[in-house]
Amino acid sequence: MENQKKIHHFVGIKGSGMSSLALILHEKGYQVQGSDVEEYFFTQRDLEKAAIKLLPFDKANIQPEMVIIQGNAFPDTHEEIVRAKELGLEVTRYHDFIGQFIQPYTSIAVTGSHGKTSTTGLLSHVLSGIRPTSFLIGDGTGHGEPDAEFFSFEACEYRRHFLAYSPDYAIMTNIDFDHPDYFHSIEDVFSAFQSMASQVKKGIFAFGDDEYLRKLEADVPIYYYGVNDNDDVQAKNIERTTQGSEFDVFIHGENIGHFVLPAFGQHNINNALSVIAVAYKEGLDMKEVAAEMISFPGVKRRFSEKIVADMTIVDDYAHHP
Repeated sequence: MENQKKIHHFVGIKGSGMSSLALILHEKGYQVQGSDVEEYFFTQRDLEKAAIKLLPFDKANIQPEMVIIQGNAFPDTHEEIVRAKELGLEVTRYHDFIGQFIQPYTSIAVTGSHGKTSTTGLLSHVLSGIRPTSFLIGDGTGHGEPDAEFFSFEACEYRRHFLAYSPDYAIMTNIDFDHPDYFHSIEDVFSAFQSMASQVKKGIFAFGDDEYLRKLEADVPIYYYGVNDNDDVQAKNIERTTQGSEFDVFIHGENIGHFVLPAFGQHNINNALSVIAVAYKEGLDMKEVAAEMISFPGVKRRFSEKIVADMTIVDDYAHHP
């Protein structure tokens, strides 16, 4: 992209997506800094480790020649945004910036009401172990590979922000009535996903048990994954162990390999099926995919275990009531 030599200032840099994007740009050689509240957020550890400058909000942070990336949680009336516009600076919303940034890559958007972060994490882990891959995960993890072929990223449906993207592939994990402050009904949510489907360039991988995903229409192939005979990508011979899950994968009836996933639950098997399907369609070696999958460490705050004294603490932020 142009403007790489300019300072890219993030308004709301501690947000999970914003911090991931900041790390990506930093690793790509951009000059990066950002501002946010002074309260500690778990995302800032990686930002500080990368020596990215973190500032408290102040309109004085905004200087001529900067590129401003505006977090979606912050309105146009924010003092830094007002100052940027007074100076005539380029101000781009987070999702719009990503939509431009992904264009040179083979891009895979992971979207759905639930399961985005876990699936993006697994996809990024597998792809980056085989081919140069940049990725943006919603747990604050971001990596900018200098010569990346793939870009995998989490795409949120809230306020239809994901319509800023026209990815090569999309994984759609499910459709549920979420974000009721914006969406009026489950049908409204579905309409957003239908619009997203129309923007995908090569193929869609959708969970076969979801009645709304089964209604999708698109100009590209839709591959359904699950455990049923009407799924294009099917898990069979599932074994659950104390270490996770093992299963065989069939695509259009052909056995493409045996996979071991160090994660528990049918939902994680479903997530893995979508990742395997993307890799298969991109012509990656399934033995390499299986080898990478077995070493997946999980993502932050999704059933994360930590031993404290004689207790095991499980941090499952995503599903906390």
